[in-house]
Amino acid sequence: MPQRNVFLNPQFWKTYVASSRYSHDQIPDLDSKVAIVTGANTGLGYATAVTLAAHGAHVFLACRSQEKAMEAIKRAKAEIQKDYPTLRAASNPKLEFLELDLNDLKKTRNAAHEFLAKGLPLHILVNNSGIAGSPFELNEAGIEKVFAVNHLGPFLFTMELLNRIKESQPSRIVNVSSFAAEFVSGVDIETLNDSTSAINTGSNMMRYGRSKLCNILFTKALARRVKDENVYVNASHPGIVRTEIGRRSEEHYGPNLSRVMELLTGIVFYTPKEGCLTQVYCATSPEIENRDVRGKYFIPIANELRPNPASEDVEAQEALWTYSEKLVQEKAPA
Repeated sequence: MPQRNVFLNPQFWKTYVASSRYSHDQIPDLDSKVAIVTGANTGLGYATAVTLAAHGAHVFLACRSQEKAMEAIKRAKAEIQKDYPTLRAASNPKLEFLELDLNDLKKTRNAAHEFLAKGLPLHILVNNSGIAGSPFELNEAGIEKVFAVNHLGPFLFTMELLNRIKESQPSRIVNVSSFAAEFVSGVDIETLNDSTSAINTGSNMMRYGRSKLCNILFTKALARRVKDENVYVNASHPGIVRTEIGRRSEEHYGPNLSRVMELLTGIVFYTPKEGCLTQVYCATSPEIENRDVRGKYFIPIANELRPNPASEDVEAQEALWTYSEKLVQEKAPA
């Protein structure tokens, strides 16, 4: 069973004692690679987009707000030229905006189709975007919002892009999860949208943790489906990173856990540039292909770790997959 109090789990602290296994200097030349990074206008997504573009990738920042994305692109180009002056891509980094609203399934499908219409390959998809445990709320489609944004939207976006990703192989899909997945013992599909269920009336962190466990379940189910392709699907936990996702920490986590989080963040936090390295490792390291790494979970920096044992339940993986497919077909038929 998972450790319900993650801070008592020795595996969690491996994040801070394990040596770093990847650095910006180890990132290969990504010239000719095309990448999509969701939630790339700020925080980890922004740092990931900057890193990939600096090393030559053509990067699409998939975000809700065009204004914020264009500001991020302008900032990213200046940052790349300043911080990576010796890299070939620094003089003209390739960054574009792709409108994506993961809380709206129809808009999510449209975003994927907009990209596909460009006729470009897709070598790297980083499903980075997410919202931390906001209060219980159903979106316009009647789906619990944190689950919708953190799992169901990325599920649909990935499925719509999957054939292009296969055509572009060798390719990578990275699902950004969190240590919060350790807080839950499973995903009860029957009560996901039930406002009276224990998890939906409890801590906001529990709903966030449920969605992050879904990321790992999805990773493992998808990796199994593409096992005969040169498509490498893995999940990552970035560590405690000072980003905007936790900007209302007391509201998200409650007063006690919020104080612990703030203490840890002040002592052992990663900057986004450091924190993005684990997902960048999954997206770019030759080691992933050389070792045939599939369906695995990585913590900072680039260290493989066994995740919540609940994520290894194949029946749970398949149940979530089936439920996700059914929900997408019901709420946003193609």
